[in-house]
Order: sequence, then structure tokens, then C-alpha cells
Amino acid sequence: MGLRKIKREKRELREQTLLRYAKEKQRNVLAEPGCKSFIIVLDNLKSSFNVPKIFRTAEAFGCHAIHLVNIEPFDPSPAKGTFRKVPAVFHDSFKSCYDNLIADGYTLYALEAGQDNKLNESSLPEKSAFIFGNEGLGLSFDKTNYPELKTLAIPHFGVTESLNVSVAASIAMYEYIRQFP
Repeated sequence: MGLRKIKREKRELREQTLLRYAKEKQRNVLAEPGCKSFIIVLDNLKSSFNVPKIFRTAEAFGCHAIHLVNIEPFDPSPAKGTFRKVPAVFHDSFKSCYDNLIADGYTLYALEAGQDNKLNESSLPEKSAFIFGNEGLGLSFDKTNYPELKTLAIPHFGVTESLNVSVAASIAMYEYIRQFP
């Protein structure tokens, strides 16, 4: 009896989360682009807690839009209402996202640990798009197929190989705002 109750409660919680997501996604259609020109691209992230955290930070920094590539429905609650304020553009593949941003005149930067070009040493163009890959698997595409794509790294000095994706996105947004106050 106890195990069935736990399973039922988990199923009900998931259903409530999906309903919240659907409701907030409908409201997102009315979202206005932020006051800054930068864009965040979330490529195949696990949808749990990081995606809504990134929406919350993006709204605070005036992000123009967030492009979501193969992102499953997520609980918008940790976003504290910002999922309806930052325009979300949904893509089934990175190629469609890439084509869209290149056509709009964006310079695309994939942020990955271990790259030679450092975010804090780079002069960013006003129309910058920052791409963040899956927390465990990295980017879902082969970078060599996208010749316009540039790579950047966030410098860090400890033994940790990488940062949490929401922390890395926050640092990239801050660096953009530092260069374009």
C-alpha cells in the first residue's frame, strides 16, 4: 500500500508540473524581448532545475531571448515567473537554431571548459549568442559542422573541470553586461 501511494503521489506531482509548464509556455508567447541584444541557447540540457534558474537570471540581465534545443518540459516554479517574461524559442535541432541566429546576424559562442579563448579576455559583439550544452554530455552537435561557431571558456583555477551550467550562464551574462552596460 505504501509503495503504491508513493508512486501515485509522484505521478500526480509530475502531472501538476506538466500542467504548470503548459500554462507558463502559453503565457510565454506574450513575452517581450529583453533590453539587451544577447541570446542564450540551451542545447539538450536536462530540464530539471537549471533551465528555470537560467530563465530567472536571464530576465534579471535583460536577455533578448532564450533558444531551447531539444529541452523537455520542466517545472517553471524555480523561475519565479520569469519563464513568461523572457521569450523562449523552441527548436528540435541545433541546426535550425544556428540557421536562425546566423540569419539574424548573431555571433555564436559555445562555452566549453578547456578552450584557449577566455570569456573575460574576449571583446564580444553586441549581438552575441551563448550556447550551453548538456551538463554531462556537452554539446549535441559536431562543432566542425558549424563554421561560424566560436568557442570560449570561463577561466577557473581549481581542480573542478567545469561549472554548473546555470552558474556558467550567469557568468557569461554578467560578462556581456560588463561590456555592454
